[in-house]
Amino acid sequence: MNINSVVGLAPEFGVWVYGATKAFMLFLSQGLSLELAPKGAYVQTVLPAATATEIWQRSGLPEKFRPPLMEVGKLLDAALVGFDRKESITIPPLHDQSQWETYSLTRQSMLRGFATTEPAERYQH
Repeated sequence: MNINSVVGLAPEFGVWVYGATKAFMLFLSQGLSLELAPKGAYVQTVLPAATATEIWQRSGLPEKFRPPLMEVGKLLDAALVGFDRKESITIPPLHDQSQWETYSLTRQSMLRGFATTEPAERYQH
């Protein structure tokens, strides 16, 4: 189980270095999941949003500027439910699971186009 962050999916949040490390962790977790699944092991990565940990007090950011924070216990409970369901990606704050499924299927549908030898028509003159 890797604890990650939704920030790895959202450069719009503006924390680019942190987000890049989280995007890497998501990629690594997905790769490990593909590699280890045939051996009977699975990898879960949990993508929480802002969580009520001590990091917020240490950040010095005034409370009125902080995002809504999920309680750690609720995050942990959701992560464990996802683990029990053998989810490779668990996103506790995402209420509509079909959004992740659509995102994932759209990404996967692009893969077959990556094996072509010619640029897409829109890039040809």
